[in-house]
Amino acid sequence: MRFLCVLCALCGCAFQASALDREAFTFTNYDLDVRVEPEQQRLAVRGKLTLRNDSASAQKNISLQVSSTLDWRSIQVSGKPVQFVTQPYTSDIDHTGALSEAIVTLPQAVPPKGTIELDIGYEGTIPLDATRLTRIGVPEELAKHSDWDQIGRSFTAVRGIGYVAWYPIAVEAANLSEGNSVFSATGRWKRREAASSMRIRLETPTLEKQDTAPTILCGGQSAHALTRDSIPKSPAAECTFVPINFAVPTFVIGDYDLLDRPTAQVYYLPDHRDAAENYALAADLALPFVKEWFGQPREKVQLLELADRDAAPFESGSMVLTPLGKPDSALARLTAVHQLTHAAFYSPRPWIYEGVAHFMQAAYKEQDNGRQAALDFMGLHRTAVADAETALAAEHSQNAAADESLINTSREEFYRSKAMYVWWMLRDMVGEPALKKALAAYHPEQDKEPSYMQHLIEAQAKRDLEWFFDDWVYRDRGLPDFRVQSAYPRPIVGGGFVVAITVENLGNAGAEVPVTLRMEGGEVTKRVQVRANSTGTVRIEAPSAPQEVIVNDGSVPESNTSNNRFTIQK
Repeated sequence: MRFLCVLCALCGCAFQASALDREAFTFTNYDLDVRVEPEQQRLAVRGKLTLRNDSASAQKNISLQVSSTLDWRSIQVSGKPVQFVTQPYTSDIDHTGALSEAIVTLPQAVPPKGTIELDIGYEGTIPLDATRLTRIGVPEELAKHSDWDQIGRSFTAVRGIGYVAWYPIAVEAANLSEGNSVFSATGRWKRREAASSMRIRLETPTLEKQDTAPTILCGGQSAHALTRDSIPKSPAAECTFVPINFAVPTFVIGDYDLLDRPTAQVYYLPDHRDAAENYALAADLALPFVKEWFGQPREKVQLLELADRDAAPFESGSMVLTPLGKPDSALARLTAVHQLTHAAFYSPRPWIYEGVAHFMQAAYKEQDNGRQAALDFMGLHRTAVADAETALAAEHSQNAAADESLINTSREEFYRSKAMYVWWMLRDMVGEPALKKALAAYHPEQDKEPSYMQHLIEAQAKRDLEWFFDDWVYRDRGLPDFRVQSAYPRPIVGGGFVVAITVENLGNAGAEVPVTLRMEGGEVTKRVQVRANSTGTVRIEAPSAPQEVIVNDGSVPESNTSNNRFTIQK
């Protein structure tokens, strides 16, 4: 009989978990007190959550998830403990490849759009763990440089959603072996929580043997010793995200020195001041270029050094976490341009916010080294964009409802890299002065409709861009595929030739593409608009015998570039 009772209870829990709508609630507010103990690699959190039921039906149960190395201690409603069961939940949303999930049974069901407050407590360790990467075949050493998050005895750096679930979340399971599953899950979460707010108070004990208090940073905010003669027993930092938007709540604790300049704050580890000064100088040099486009940045950019010399860099807003190795002035300036753009220009839309920052890197590269250098820089992203489009096409064949337009995409290859190309193409089409004026007229609080940016650019350019935004922004039409269908040279009176060039687009996305005619002693380039699955013709005068036509100089991403050259027969 006892066995049957236990079996029934377990079956009840399993049914409850399977029927649970994990993404029914939006976490509208976090108010968390976080204690970090580096010596034990421990994290202890107490605080309050406010959740809103955004589903269409009343909800009696709530899922609360944290990293699998953390344990739930307490969950209360109105000061009274509520019933909850915990279970491991396999998901690559966390670096361990699993979550510790609490399934909470509420005293009363929460109606649609209703809210509830929970007092919560959990604690445990956050060690270095790259399980989710190693189990899909990534070499362990390489995996640790990517998933470098940990609370360490000498250095701590922990990122949030998509890396480590150190604050409560609730998402369906995601697996790195299942295409875009993890990015899709984090993308859904970020969209749901974009308007939410978070307050985090971080503290860490100072050991008796320490001469100075460690520096605590979260979201760019820091706490230092209270006086020069003594250090606090528990130095603290407070971060507020209102709203959370693109921020990935992150905290860092280290023995930092600060290089504070008018443009940048660089937090560097001992003996790395030269590298810190190199970045600060790069930010100073990049500032005039960014100001020319957006005016004075609203805030300083912040760079935090990572202790792992081979760690993959990470950015959140105008803050970047990166190793500070051998000074590389060119790379430092490109990094500074990206961060300064974020500090000067904000949009709630990722394709604008991130796409513009990447575009500015390419534009800065062009200013320094010419157009071809900028195209080479953009070319580093081309394969990733093409591969992402191929993967998306495969998903479309299995799911007709799949949609990854720039407006709603969760793929970084799209809202960063593809969006960079979109901004470059727009500048080529409308001209730099018109694009600058459109960006200057942009107000994020007025961006309520996807077409807002289109109309701003059209107003400055005095041309219709609906077709372009429809193919590249509002819908995912894939990539164009250009080929020179024909090139007919005709001699003209007085010498020279007129060459009629017809370009065919075999792809489903249209673009305005450069066409270059090479001849004896030089070349001439003109632009032609070629819509999807159609042709466009341009006539180019050549003072000498024409030899070759090249469509696309690399400024338009294509699915196939092997057919871009055409030899003109003599």
